[in-house]
Amino acid sequence: MNHIETEKEQKWEGMKLEFESHSYNEGFARVVVAAFMARMDPTVEEVDDVKTAISEAVTNAIIHGYQNGEGIVVIQAKRRERTIQVSIHDDGVGIKNITQAMEPLYSGLKGGERSGMGFSFMEAFMDEVNVESELGKGTTVTMTKHLGHTIYK
Repeated sequence: MNHIETEKEQKWEGMKLEFESHSYNEGFARVVVAAFMARMDPTVEEVDDVKTAISEAVTNAIIHGYQNGEGIVVIQAKRRERTIQVSIHDDGVGIKNITQAMEPLYSGLKGGERSGMGFSFMEAFMDEVNVESELGKGTTVTMTKHLGHTIYK
């Protein structure tokens, strides 16, 4: 019997990675997610887009979430057909005003060398970006990329 699954019937395949909130782990996170999406036969540009978004989200978790302190960053990724969804979570300080934090050039850190473009880059390189945060409990950034087509914003 030959059965073609519909999109709703297709199951998500997933992975989970936890690591300490040290900046040197950002590169590790990029490589792991790139390896996970390799089976989807992405273009080099699609891999680079996802890796850039991962870098920004992980850096935000480390720099803003834990304010360069100790903590655990959790990445969960899942794929189905030509869609990859990646969530980056920290149990850090949380974001007081998500709308403001997502504005270009806004940085919650005063006097630092940060450009405040992290969320802008995530939105530019991914098709969907969702941020959930609670003060004192942490932040989860969930990003989705549909491979094989470009969405112009």
